[in-house]
Amino acid sequence: MTEEKKINEEVAQNADAPKAEAEKKEKKTSKKETDALKKEIETLKASLEEQNDKYLRIVAEYDNYRKRAQKEKEGIYSDAYVDAVKELLPVMDNLERAVAFAESGNLAEGVTLTLNMFKEIFTKMGVEEIPTENVEFDPNVHNAVMHVEDEALGENMVAETFSKGYKKGDKIIRYAMVKVAN
Repeated sequence: MTEEKKINEEVAQNADAPKAEAEKKEKKTSKKETDALKKEIETLKASLEEQNDKYLRIVAEYDNYRKRAQKEKEGIYSDAYVDAVKELLPVMDNLERAVAFAESGNLAEGVTLTLNMFKEIFTKMGVEEIPTENVEFDPNVHNAVMHVEDEALGENMVAETFSKGYKKGDKIIRYAMVKVAN
């Protein structure tokens, strides 16, 4: 059996020889491939860092934009509020003067002047009164709170105005509260 063992060992060694050569070639190829893969990994890492940096910058820019837009929005509201109050202050002054006129007996004149100033301010601000005299009821601008049967008036006509309505352009500020006939 010793001869058999020797033969088997020789066969095994001869069979391992091509494997050893293949392993050497594989190691050389593996080293080249490993180096290439390392370079590719470094390139990909650099690209990832660049993309991550771009992403973080965009997120920061968006956050800054959002904050800036919110500040501007608040500023616009504040400015509009201040402008409206500034326009109404002369009316308050005139009401105080009207009270002074009341003591001297000219109350009607003081109130008329104040009312005219209000109308002038509304005109400057683009606020219009919603017409209610001799017009047909329009649910888009009128709020009917009463109904009356009156043969002198036509069908669906505004009979009486309880409070005037106002609009700016197409936006209704306050609906006109009216009584509708028939």
